[in-house]
Amino acid sequence: MADIRILVLGSGMVAAPWVEYLLRNEKNHVTIACRTLSTAQTVAPGLPRVRAIALDVSLTTELDSQIASHDLIISFVPYVYHASVIKLAIKYKVNVVTTSYLSDAIRELDTPAKEAGVVVLNEVGVDPGVNHLYAIKKIGEVHAKGGLIKEFYSYCGGLPAPERADNPLGFKFSWSPRGALLSQFNSAHFLSRGKQVKLSNKDLMGVAKPYFVLDGYNFVAYPNRNSLPFQEFYGIPEADTVIRGSLRYKGNPKAIGAEDSSENALVSRVKELCQFPNRAESERILSGLRWIGLFSSEQATVREDNLLDTLCAQLEKELSYQPGERDLVILQHKFVIEWHDGKKETFTSTLELYGEPEGYSGMAKSAGVTCGIASQLLLDGYEALNTPGVLAPYKKEICDPVRELLEKEGIKMVEELV
Repeated sequence: MADIRILVLGSGMVAAPWVEYLLRNEKNHVTIACRTLSTAQTVAPGLPRVRAIALDVSLTTELDSQIASHDLIISFVPYVYHASVIKLAIKYKVNVVTTSYLSDAIRELDTPAKEAGVVVLNEVGVDPGVNHLYAIKKIGEVHAKGGLIKEFYSYCGGLPAPERADNPLGFKFSWSPRGALLSQFNSAHFLSRGKQVKLSNKDLMGVAKPYFVLDGYNFVAYPNRNSLPFQEFYGIPEADTVIRGSLRYKGNPKAIGAEDSSENALVSRVKELCQFPNRAESERILSGLRWIGLFSSEQATVREDNLLDTLCAQLEKELSYQPGERDLVILQHKFVIEWHDGKKETFTSTLELYGEPEGYSGMAKSAGVTCGIASQLLLDGYEALNTPGVLAPYKKEICDPVRELLEKEGIKMVEELV
């Protein structure tokens, strides 16, 4: 059978496990395309059937020719570029896979994709991705037994392992700093006790509360993004509470905005927003911001001529993992179930995945392998994943085969009655 040519756009921080998984099939040949050739070359050095190229996805002519010459596109570029990538893929009738949440811009391409016979598969990372696989599993099992999901909570965090949460912020980046920062600008919309609640992005960390997941951790949880559609996506119209959000170690600070860039102005704004419970907590957070250089008068290294990417460059320098350090992916669903006899039970489903000190991070493994499995099932012609149009893993027919193969890779959410 003919070789399969796969184009990976953007190396991200999760691409390597995906590449390794796809190369298990000897028909697959992978092209890794990044803005700089040196970055692309670091993703999978020494692996067979891999080539690296320099490609700027903002340059349509270059992108056009590369998409036209491949059989599958995997987009790890920032989500703002996904729609333009997908439009070109539809033009050349090439399937696309992303690990990102569906955006309105992608949803609008559903009809053109269907007309072209193109599959646009999204949300096959960890969050989104693994979270869907196990939510759909448990909800389906409960409904099959006549039960109702009255409350659903889902929280996820990509964090340093506790022994490596050794900076004043208790945080390091296991995925794109730009993506992590942008996520802090999402507002939250969720269902709580039958009422819709909407919070602006500036209020999110202000509602963060201690949240127990497993013994030995000290997390806070806060809602993010829009949880309301998942009442429909997950098929739980009976639920009066649906909340999805993020986990951080206690003390992780929120974003700020100040009148000017002087240390006094920044410190005053932090104190105004954070309302610290005591002087010790105030000093801890301020020392963290000072430690990463946000109060420094030193000239910053400007990146991409904008403040966001310049800040990302500084954070990458100060909040990156060092050799031998490991990260932690922590993901938990909580289901409050009402059975037909009126009895209520609470189940949790939890993923606790540590990175390998000299290998892949937990984030790279959980997101990359999940994407790799879904991509290979698509290439293999698995029916549920080969339905033209814009797809996400919200149905049993898609989730089950991905989850079963993921568990063979040692990635599994563990269920418990609490």
